[in-house]
Amino acid sequence: MARAEDINKDGPKAHANGVAHTAAQVLVIGAGAAGLSAAGALKKIGLHSTVLEQDPAIGGTWARRYDRLHLHTIRQLSGLPYMPISRRYPRYLARDQYVRYMQHYAKRLGLRVVTGCTVTSVKPGSGTANPTWLVETDHGTWQSDVVVLATGQYRVPRVPDWPGRETFGGQLVHSSDYRNGRSWVGKRALVVGVGNSGAEIATDLADAGASFVGMSIRTPPFLTRRDTLGMPVQLMSFALGYLPRGVADKLARAVMRLAFGDMSGYGINAPGYSPYSDQRVPVIDVGFAKAVKQGRVTIFPDLAGLTPTGVRFKDGREEPFDLVVAATGFSSGLEGLLPLPGLLTDEGYPLYPSGEPTSLPGLYFAGFTHSLRGHLFEANRTSRRLAAHIASYLKSVTD
Repeated sequence: MARAEDINKDGPKAHANGVAHTAAQVLVIGAGAAGLSAAGALKKIGLHSTVLEQDPAIGGTWARRYDRLHLHTIRQLSGLPYMPISRRYPRYLARDQYVRYMQHYAKRLGLRVVTGCTVTSVKPGSGTANPTWLVETDHGTWQSDVVVLATGQYRVPRVPDWPGRETFGGQLVHSSDYRNGRSWVGKRALVVGVGNSGAEIATDLADAGASFVGMSIRTPPFLTRRDTLGMPVQLMSFALGYLPRGVADKLARAVMRLAFGDMSGYGINAPGYSPYSDQRVPVIDVGFAKAVKQGRVTIFPDLAGLTPTGVRFKDGREEPFDLVVAATGFSSGLEGLLPLPGLLTDEGYPLYPSGEPTSLPGLYFAGFTHSLRGHLFEANRTSRRLAAHIASYLKSVTD
């Protein structure tokens, strides 16, 4: 892989405005699953791209996640375009196994990935015959005919500005900074937020030997097992996805009741959303429900604020905690990279579907699909459509 330091090893070029730059026909920003998929699909049809990645190595974002992380999607439907994951891997790959697969993918397909290169802005160029894009980085400016933004839906951690945060005497970390529970044996820990990361981190803390683990829940989760009677939930989602959404939700709720029973006695009430009608990914259970039923994870209501020794909940209760893990989600950070009107929602996500043309010629998004079929499956599927659109666009501007 190329390093950022090597970008201009042959000397910078200059475009019409006199700005030093490095040229590429297609620039993909982000070497995660979506970015590598886009580059791989382009390579398959004879279009070479350059991928800019801010981490020093491919898979850095994955490698920094918590130690017990495994895919929730099956091996057969988690591979990138044109290179299935080897059968020597298990049904659900561990974190480090998927990192190795991504790195092998880039090497095997001969993708050009420039690591250690942080993009700071993306804007249209000027002064050229055909539309171009200028991508500013911490190692110079690139000029390209096409830009694919594949920076990810979970790029910027969000931690609420809870009252009392500045006087909290324990440790407050975002879930993206949590690795394992070894440092918290015999300590009291609270996880705020019951998404997939929050549920697994709470279970990990309990398994590691924390003296007390709490979970603060604002919206009751929709729980589902990773496998039901041997069938992966991902395959079940494919089947239910062909049904009317209301019918699919009813069947999914019936499966949840059979799997977990009534959880209200443990503090988890009926789900506050429906996966198919709301298109919201459920919490994939890999031990969380059992830990709750065994009393190793205690459910609390929504957090009202922090205190010098712990937290205060919205029902007025106060509890001491040594650690608070904010599993409170992420933002895309796209508004900082792409300060152009008409492209993003108020929440900072693309207005245009991943893999499809946008209102600005030569600009595309990849990897911003919310799907119950799995992010990796959608990245693979979308990349092929994206590559066809880019090929058609480049043909139109060069003819």
